[in-house]
Amino acid sequence: MTSAWSFALARLLALLGVALLGGLIFGRPLVWVIAVLAGYLCLQLINLYRLDRWLRHRNFIEPPDLGGAWADVVTQVVRLHRRKRFHKQRLIQLFRELRRSTAAMPDGVIILNASREIMWFNRTAGRLLDLRRKVDIGLRIDNLIRAPDFIRYLEQGDFSEPVYITWPVGSELNLSIQMIPYGGGQQMMLVRDVTRQTKLEAMRKDFVANASHELRSPLTVISGYLDSLSEDGALDPSWAGPIGEMRRQAERMNAIVHDLLELSKLESGDKEAGEGLVDVAGMLALLRKEVLALPSHPKDVVLMLDSTAKLLGEEAEIHSAFSNLVANAVKYTPPEGMIEIRWWTDDAGGHLAVRDTGIGIAAEHIPRLTERFYRADPGRARQHGGSGLGLAIVKHALQRHGGRLEIESEEGKGSTFTCHFPRRRLAESEAWPLRAAADR
Repeated sequence: MTSAWSFALARLLALLGVALLGGLIFGRPLVWVIAVLAGYLCLQLINLYRLDRWLRHRNFIEPPDLGGAWADVVTQVVRLHRRKRFHKQRLIQLFRELRRSTAAMPDGVIILNASREIMWFNRTAGRLLDLRRKVDIGLRIDNLIRAPDFIRYLEQGDFSEPVYITWPVGSELNLSIQMIPYGGGQQMMLVRDVTRQTKLEAMRKDFVANASHELRSPLTVISGYLDSLSEDGALDPSWAGPIGEMRRQAERMNAIVHDLLELSKLESGDKEAGEGLVDVAGMLALLRKEVLALPSHPKDVVLMLDSTAKLLGEEAEIHSAFSNLVANAVKYTPPEGMIEIRWWTDDAGGHLAVRDTGIGIAAEHIPRLTERFYRADPGRARQHGGSGLGLAIVKHALQRHGGRLEIESEEGKGSTFTCHFPRRRLAESEAWPLRAAADR
């Protein structure tokens, strides 16, 4: 108990003592006690009224000059009021700084509530999306931006990657939009102008495609002459080695041109692949036969089909992705090694895993394996005639089917490349318990 409350209690007891003493001297002590208590209560009511009046109008009048415990109460209220005002001013200052900083950002920022209604946006977002502050605040963002890709992006709910749209539809303005959820079901929407990057990417794709087409004809001619020279019996034997090396390099260049054209086709196609019926089991069985028909291949090539499920997609792209993974496994697995190809389905979707017992890949190389022309071991890759584009083709083919590539490897122990397809890409989902082994 504080000294003020101790003093108030002592004063009350003193008053009661005086009242009781007066009552004993002059008679009727109960009346004296009641009168003193009534006076004390009136005094407290007056102090309470003054405190209430000050609390209601504290911005215009000074705190009341009260004594005892009431002074302590007034002091505590004044302290709380000053602290509240300090934090409020600090919050307002921080909010103003936030608004100034977001207004200066080159990217658009939009704050949405749990119902995806616009609560606030900066000037860049207003300029890029043609939003008006007095009109569009409070409206749903999907009612203002009716781009099909953006609506699909919101419906799917996967905001790990941005969505790219042309806005307004038919214009040359290309925007990148990404939703960032945060507390209370709210979302922050980041909008970026990527028109320049999109044009540069289109120029790069056109250049690669055109250059690849232009290189195909002269390479065909060179390869034809080299084939003729290698079969010419009158050719000096000393030229056999150089011509053989030139043929190998010409074949490697042809492979690079082929992969470049295929990669350009994947990049320039629609964002979503079609939904043709792809017989995965038949395709994998054929790939296994092709591996076994090679002059040199791993000793064991095991095919495990745990499901009859078919895929909905582009058969040529799926075949390209699967064949690249199998071809890589064959290249980097010794003859005494083993390759396992497994297809199965579960609640998450369809999965293809290509596991080998080859040389493996160091951990620092795995994140960059799907980059164009990236090689974990350049010397060994060139020795096997790889183009450096196979895994890039796999990644783009899977992305067009809503899938992803997972890579697990340990140097010296082999690698496992797994393709994951979403459930919506499965034509059927029943499991097939029978497994086809290597001897089938």
